[in-house]
Amino acid sequence: MNRTYLDSSNVASAGYDDQTCTLEIEFRNGGIYQYFDVPRPIYEQFIGAGSPGSFLHQQIRGVFRYARV
Repeated sequence: MNRTYLDSSNVASAGYDDQTCTLEIEFRNGGIYQYFDVPRPIYEQFIGAGSPGSFLHQQIRGVFRYARV
């Protein structure tokens, strides 16, 4: 999965798989999480957000199933 590097104090990079609608987020602390069934527009909003960390907490975490990789 190709990742986009983000200018964020908490999020290092994010990638998206169109076939499985999986959003993969790498945090600066080294943790990697996959969020499932995420629509592509949510991913695009996430990587374009002024604060990816805030967007993650408001629009993704607690909404989509996830697993630590």
